[in-house]
Amino acid sequence: MDLDIASIAARAARRALAEPDRVPGEGANADGNPRGGAQVWVHAAGARPKDASSPPGQRVALAWVTEACLADWPDGAIVDLPHDARVTPLAAEEAARRGLRLRRGAVDGHEFGFGGQQPPRIALGCDHGGFALKQHLKQTLSELGYRVADVGTRDERAADYPDCARAVAERVADGRALFGVVIDGAGIGSTMAANKVSGVLAANCWDERTAKNAREHNHANVLCLGAGHLDRSSADAVLRAFLTTPVGPGRHARRVDKIHGIDAQYRKAAPALHRGDA
Repeated sequence: MDLDIASIAARAARRALAEPDRVPGEGANADGNPRGGAQVWVHAAGARPKDASSPPGQRVALAWVTEACLADWPDGAIVDLPHDARVTPLAAEEAARRGLRLRRGAVDGHEFGFGGQQPPRIALGCDHGGFALKQHLKQTLSELGYRVADVGTRDERAADYPDCARAVAERVADGRALFGVVIDGAGIGSTMAANKVSGVLAANCWDERTAKNAREHNHANVLCLGAGHLDRSSADAVLRAFLTTPVGPGRHARRVDKIHGIDAQYRKAAPALHRGDA
């Protein structure tokens, strides 16, 4: 049966795993031969078997398939997966973009191969105004299968939103987290602060429509929420929409490239500006 990309994306997240754990066999089939566009071997993760001869009856946690797992496959290939493998949204995007046909159930889930050993990590932070909602979303993310890097704040005592926004944004920018979520009273200040970190595209979203737009049109990688405008149910819906919407190719990607171009231009000019040369 062909893989339903939308349903897969519902429990994963964008980009390569923050701590990828790739096992022997990457770049080759389980027998060590280079892949020719037929099958991806992904074994069940967790306490993984040490070699391909491990007992097939062993049942451990599920594997994650990232876009890195698809890197060596020719466009249009059929990629066979175990029926219970999990696929990140970026891997689903890559498959759709390159015409890769992801097909479930054609290989044994205990075949030795490659795949992420841990679910994606989300960096989560807030100021005092967002603390209660952060604690709720932390549980929501865990239930969805993500690892959560909670950067604080740890209680409802006064905290400065630029600090938590920066901590989240830096973890996304340097690859320690796949996405970031920042919560303050309105979500506006955290968005401003997070966007000062190079490589981050932070978006203040207040409903599912804006969350989907932020991802598809703007390739946002940090979600900023206003606790004063969202109840828990609404925040859950916005979060899910953000995490499960793939980025748009074509004109959307071209325009986002222009955003990164502006960032690069001003970073390059910054030393001269500080010296008063411009």
